[in-house]
Amino acid sequence: MQHTRKRLGDILVEHQLITEEQLELTLKEKSKGQKLGDALIERGYITEQQLIEVLEFQIGIPHISLYRYPIDEQIVSIVSREFAKRNQLIPLKKEGDKLLVAMADPMDFHAIDDLRLSTGFQIERAIATKDDIYRAHKKYYDMDDSMNDLLELLPKGIDSLEEKMAEEDSPVVRLVNQIVLNAVEQKASDIHFEPQESKLNIRYRIDGMLRFERSLPKHMQNVITARIKIMTNLDITENRVPQDGRMRLNVEFHSVDIRVSTLPTIYGEKLVLRILDLGSALNHVEHLDFNKLNYQRFIKMIEQPNGMILITGPTGSGKSSTLYAALNRLNTEEVNIVTVEDPVEYQLEGINQIQVNPNVGLTFASGLRAVLRQDPDIVMIGEIRDTETAQIAVRASLTGHLVLSTIHTNDSIGTISRLIDMGVEHFLVAASLTGVVSQRLVRRVCRDCQERHEATESEKEIFKKRGLDVDFIMRGKGCPTCNMTGYKGRIAIHELLVIDEPLRKMIMNNHPVLELRSYAYQNETIFLLDDGLLKVKKGLTTTEEVLRVVAYE
Repeated sequence: MQHTRKRLGDILVEHQLITEEQLELTLKEKSKGQKLGDALIERGYITEQQLIEVLEFQIGIPHISLYRYPIDEQIVSIVSREFAKRNQLIPLKKEGDKLLVAMADPMDFHAIDDLRLSTGFQIERAIATKDDIYRAHKKYYDMDDSMNDLLELLPKGIDSLEEKMAEEDSPVVRLVNQIVLNAVEQKASDIHFEPQESKLNIRYRIDGMLRFERSLPKHMQNVITARIKIMTNLDITENRVPQDGRMRLNVEFHSVDIRVSTLPTIYGEKLVLRILDLGSALNHVEHLDFNKLNYQRFIKMIEQPNGMILITGPTGSGKSSTLYAALNRLNTEEVNIVTVEDPVEYQLEGINQIQVNPNVGLTFASGLRAVLRQDPDIVMIGEIRDTETAQIAVRASLTGHLVLSTIHTNDSIGTISRLIDMGVEHFLVAASLTGVVSQRLVRRVCRDCQERHEATESEKEIFKKRGLDVDFIMRGKGCPTCNMTGYKGRIAIHELLVIDEPLRKMIMNNHPVLELRSYAYQNETIFLLDDGLLKVKKGLTTTEEVLRVVAYE
C-alpha cells in the first residue's frame, strides 16, 4: 500500500487547527527527537483528541481503542519490545501478507518502512492514544517476558525457584512487581489473586468496581503466592488459615504501602492486596469535595476544643482520607495529637501514631486508656468497634479532649442509635457528640469523553421529589482514558449532621429516629441523596452512580 507522504504539520494547518506561525515556532523550539504531534499537544495548541480526529476523518486512518481489543499474543512477538516502545506502536493482527499496527503517530513513515523491511509484511495503520499503547506494552511485553522466564524455571522445581525469590531480577519477582506497578498506574485500590480450578485470575478494583485484568496458568499460582508471602513476612508453609501482612514498595519514585490478606479456598489461597498510595493521599480538607455549606460546618466542627466527631460509611467510602485531612489541618506545634489505629494507614509527621496489636494485649480500649495519660489535646481512634472503646471515647470527649473516629452505620442519624445500642447512655451521647459525617464515594464522569444529555423523565421526578430541578446531565460515552467506562476517578458525597442544643435535648429525651431526621431536615442538613443530586447537576457524576450507593425511597 502506498502512503501519502503528506506532512502532519501541513494537514493541521490545512484544517485550521494551528497557524503557520505556531507550526514554525514549534518546529524551531521542539527538542531533538520529539515528535511534532507531542510538541504541539505539550504547548496546548491542539489536544490528543483533535489530532486523532484529523487523522481518522481526513486521512482515513481508523482510530482503535485497545481496551478489550482481542490482540493476538503470538502476533506481539513479531515486533521486538525495543522497537515497539521506541516508536510507540503495537501489532494487533495479521491477515495474509498484511499486518495491522496501532500507532500513536501513524504519520511516522520511517517506523512504517523499518517495520515493513524487518517483518516482510505490508503495514496497515491504525491510530491509538499513547496511554492505550503504553498499557498494552505493560500487559503484553513486560509481563509476558517475566512469564516466559518463569515458565522456563518452573520445570526445575519449587526449590530452584525459592532460591531466586529474594533476587530482585528473578522472573517471579519481576512478574509480581509488574502486576503491582500496573495496578498503581491504573489507580487501583485492590488487587485480587483468585485461584480457579485451571487458572489464576487477577482482577483490579478501579474506582470502586472490580475489573478483570488477566489469567495466569494454574502452575504459577504457588510461586506467586509464595513470593507475596515472602515480601510480607508471612509463613509460606501455612496455607490452611488466613494470614495478614503488609509491605512497602517504591513505585515510580514514590512509596506505596500494601496490606495483604490471604484466605484458604478450595482451589488454593486467595490473596487480596490493598494499595495505599502514599503519594496520592488526600491531605487537605479543601480537596474532600465538600459543598460550600458542609465545608463551613465541618471546619467549625473540627476547630472545637472538645467533643466527639464521627465519620461513618461502609468499607472503602473514604473515611480514612477525611480523618487524615482533618488531622492534617489540626496538626500544629501547639497541640499533642495521638492516634490509635489498626492498621496505621498513612504516617503523618508530627503526630504520635499507635498500631493496635491484640496479640500482646494492645487493643483499641487499652491503647486509648494509655493515650489519655499522655496529656493529649486531640485523640483519633481508627474505629469504634465495641462498647468499651465507645464508652472510653465518650468520656475522653467529656474531659476536654477532641476525639475523632469512624463507625460503621448507614447514615448520620443512625450513628446516634448505634452508640445507644452499644450501651452508651442517651445523656452521654447527647453531651459528647459534636457532629457526624456520613459519606460515600461515587465515580466521576470522565472529563475527556463527557457529553451533555437531556435528563430522563424518571430523573426529573427524582430531583423534583427532593425539591430540585434538572434539565441536562453529563455522561461519559467511553474513551481509552477511562477504559470505555465513561467514568474516571471518584468524588465523595457527604451528609453532615451538626449536634446543636435542640437536637441534644431530643437525643437526651430519647426521641424516635424519625423526629431526629425531621429536625435535621428543618435545620438545612444536606442528606447524602441531596448532595449526590447536587453533584449530578454540576456534571460531576450521574444519577445512576448516586442511586448505586444511596438508598432512594
